[in-house]
Amino acid sequence: MDDEIFSIGIYGMGGVGKTTLATHVHNNLLKEAKFSGHVCWITVSQEANIHKLQKDIAKFLPVDLSCEDNDRKRAAQLFQALKRRRNFVLILDDVWTHFDLENVGIPLRVDGSKLIITSRSSDVCCAMGCQKEVKVKPLCFQEAWTLFLEKLGCCIPLPPDIEEIAKSMVKNCAGLPLGIITVAGSMKGTDGIHEWRDALEELEDPVARQDCEVLKILHYSYSRLCDQRLKDCFLYCSLYPEDCEIPRDELIASFIRERLMDKRRTRQAEFDQGHALLNKLENACLLEGVVKIKEDDTEAKYVKMHDLMRDMALKITKTKPKYLVKAGIWLRDVPDKSECKEDLDNVSLRFNVVSSIPLGISPNCPKLSTLSLWGNELRSIPCSFFAHFGALQVLDLSCNRSLEELPNCISELERLTALLELDLSDTKISDVPEGLERLVNLKCLNMVQTNLEMISEGIISKLSCLQSLGIPRQVSVQVEELESLKQLEEFIGGFPKANSFCRYVRSRQRFNRPSFYVIQVGSGLLKGLSGHFQQMASKRVVFSFTNVNPGGKKRANILPDDIQELEICACQGLGSCLNDTFAEFNTQTRGLTHCLIEGSCEIRSLLKLSSSEDQFVIKGQNSACAPLQNLKHLRLICLSNFNGLFEWDSVANAITPPSTFSCLRSLFIDRCGKLKKLFTPRLLQSVQSLEVLKVWGCNELEEIVSNDEEGHFSFTSSNKDSCSRATLSCLPNLKKLAVLGNPKLRNICKGLLICNSIERIEVISCRNLESLPPFLPSINGQPSAPPALKVIQISLHGWESLKWDYPFMKKILQPFVRYGEFRE
Repeated sequence: MDDEIFSIGIYGMGGVGKTTLATHVHNNLLKEAKFSGHVCWITVSQEANIHKLQKDIAKFLPVDLSCEDNDRKRAAQLFQALKRRRNFVLILDDVWTHFDLENVGIPLRVDGSKLIITSRSSDVCCAMGCQKEVKVKPLCFQEAWTLFLEKLGCCIPLPPDIEEIAKSMVKNCAGLPLGIITVAGSMKGTDGIHEWRDALEELEDPVARQDCEVLKILHYSYSRLCDQRLKDCFLYCSLYPEDCEIPRDELIASFIRERLMDKRRTRQAEFDQGHALLNKLENACLLEGVVKIKEDDTEAKYVKMHDLMRDMALKITKTKPKYLVKAGIWLRDVPDKSECKEDLDNVSLRFNVVSSIPLGISPNCPKLSTLSLWGNELRSIPCSFFAHFGALQVLDLSCNRSLEELPNCISELERLTALLELDLSDTKISDVPEGLERLVNLKCLNMVQTNLEMISEGIISKLSCLQSLGIPRQVSVQVEELESLKQLEEFIGGFPKANSFCRYVRSRQRFNRPSFYVIQVGSGLLKGLSGHFQQMASKRVVFSFTNVNPGGKKRANILPDDIQELEICACQGLGSCLNDTFAEFNTQTRGLTHCLIEGSCEIRSLLKLSSSEDQFVIKGQNSACAPLQNLKHLRLICLSNFNGLFEWDSVANAITPPSTFSCLRSLFIDRCGKLKKLFTPRLLQSVQSLEVLKVWGCNELEEIVSNDEEGHFSFTSSNKDSCSRATLSCLPNLKKLAVLGNPKLRNICKGLLICNSIERIEVISCRNLESLPPFLPSINGQPSAPPALKVIQISLHGWESLKWDYPFMKKILQPFVRYGEFRE
């Protein structure tokens, strides 16, 4: 065991193999002379208390505590006894809640003592002071299959027909060793195909699955949640289909509308609460966190429910709250009366293929609060369907792409007077449902990506309780109507022209609402807005296919002063830079984190900097005023006249304000035809947070980092092959560098480039590239490849054509080279 590590926490969901792993550690330690007789195993369990723990440890030592009832004195005796032991290892298995080790009498960091705990919660491991945490994950299929065969104890290969059934049984165990061992044990000695088929049928039967021993074990994790909010939010996740990766923001928006969380003063505070609850469920191993990298190199965060966790949740929701969940099972018909019980609280029929609801069908569900038909193929809905949904609060019909109209009865107050949310997004509905304005209790109305062309004046303003509003980009709503919505916190919508958008921005700044928004100015399709307000954790403005400045006046436009994401696609009237287009661009975009500019022949640079402008003064300047200081992701695409990130009014003033680009993590430049050099050495010092750099299809590009400035760091090589002085550049966080289709590119960087985090380098179709920058980290004083490097992708001809200022670098980097003009 590592002498520097004193405590280790092993955590994971129930049945995943934590105790088995700890047992292996225990048995291996007993074989070491150093720990022989000094390894203590204590099973803590749910009902543990300090007195019982002290008694169990005393029995191992042994120490007689029978005459001492005071816990503090008992702890002192145990502490001294354990300290005398030296080199002891204490394994605490199945710890459910944290406790103070000193109160028990367990010394740490004393004479080689070690502590290992197993728990279902990473929070417990952290609270117990574990220096290292190890998460035990479910087995992959091959590991699960090997374990199954081992526990089955079959000495000869299974017949092909039985093997196929057995593999299906293993898949149903979803990687949990406890389930695999249980199923394998039950099938031991079974030879008949009929018995195997019957066993698989029973295993796949939803009712039988919910009575299995594994679910009872998993239920302990749920029952130990002390916060009812955590229980409610966990159960809600079962409404999604099996194996569904659920976007965190979408899920939190659902928690808010279902009132599963505490009310907060602002929408941002409610999202913060939602993320905190999801983190706790992940730490308790009830949910699994999933992170995906999108095309623009930003992260998208999801949560996922293990199959058996979902089975356990569905079992709980058969009683209270009572759910009917038939999600993602290719259902063709809505459930019949026998399944639609009067005491149902929530019905989820998401992601099925229901195309029609029979005339006359009228489920009697007077307590039903939420009905989700998201992602079906509905064409119409009969009026009778809603007749007995008097308590319905949430109706989700989104992503029914053949649905063209709703029955007029949806707005009859005696039918749906309690309705708080109506989601019609991503449907073909072309007319506003008749009487929509009478749904006066609506808090959330989503009609994004529908075929609506107009909403009659006065309808929106009558829905005075609205907190979330989404309307199609092609529908224009009067600014005055939006102003009348005093509770509006989220808005998705569009404005046909820049001047109406500016009026809205001025109005919003007066009334300080809504908190979140996604606004499109102009035409074109706004991506990613269907269903459940998935974008509503953002503050985003998109200009597309419009004249940004129809009057021709400089700096005529304004942006919201809290904007986080800005996209400008195929627009006219931009001028040569963004501060030609937008008034007070620097101060209005202090919070900007994402920026995309695409398809412009006017833009020559992002910003024009001038020492005569107060916001760009260097002397005495507060760094908070630096332009784009919080920008994390920048994408510049198809800008035919773009020649540099910044433009200065004179060469003498060519100094970038401090903190500019200090948060930039990814930079993607694609087909910017006049760009010759991307960074000066001085500007490079501003992008120390950069993790991903991609430069594609820039026909005039000659260098990524130019060497035009004087007075920069220099490096003298002590290597015999080169004693020249060279410029030293540093990108400490760069993980990926990709240069593709840049025919005039000669150099990435002249001189030395230090980027110890680099994992991947791609050089494709850059036929004139002369050299790669020398990477000179060292191990024991000897030059070495960057420690994180995994692959250099380049053609054979390109690799052999490179020139090396430090010849030994070719030999060092050669093992990482993969030849080919392809991309993964």
